[in-house]
Amino acid sequence: MKRALVLLMLAAAAAAVQAADLSKPLILVAVPELHDPVYGATVIVVAPVGGDQHIGFIVNRPTDVTLGKIFPGDGPSQKVHQPVYLGGPYEPQLVFALVERAKNPGGKSLELMPGLYAAADAATVDTIIKGDAAKARFVAGLVAWKPGELEQELERKVWYVLEPDARLVLRKPADGLWEDLVRRSQNAANAI
Repeated sequence: MKRALVLLMLAAAAAAVQAADLSKPLILVAVPELHDPVYGATVIVVAPVGGDQHIGFIVNRPTDVTLGKIFPGDGPSQKVHQPVYLGGPYEPQLVFALVERAKNPGGKSLELMPGLYAAADAATVDTIIKGDAAKARFVAGLVAWKPGELEQELERKVWYVLEPDARLVLRKPADGLWEDLVRRSQNAANAI
């Protein structure tokens, strides 16, 4: 019964590709045919920021770098052993904290979807490193779309579109996340 419900939800999500509501948060899953060195085989959490513009973060591309390597003099950063992820090609020198929380962590933070925030300012990221690192994924850089650009990509069918789910995008380990979501999306599309 539970599997049937999940398949039904995924089928609805796959059908929503044509009618994706770009005014709401989304999860994008690169289709296997997208052979791009940056965006191929990625899972991206996306939020609208107004003016038909969107930002997002790749959540399944770990690097070989840890916070301890980026901030060698910071004691709390030395205790975070998970890798920093490549969040996207824009502003790669900036480290963001994607944190699962019921409330905004403060500072310059954006609600990406219910229960998931992206903290951008150094003070808030530091606070998350010190106290909420286990509920966070640290990413360097972001993805940005110009007005109309995301809609064009969806029309070209380079993404599967899923409903927002904070636990899904922060799944640990992230290994196999893309493959799992592609398989689910394809199965849901075939079930229609």
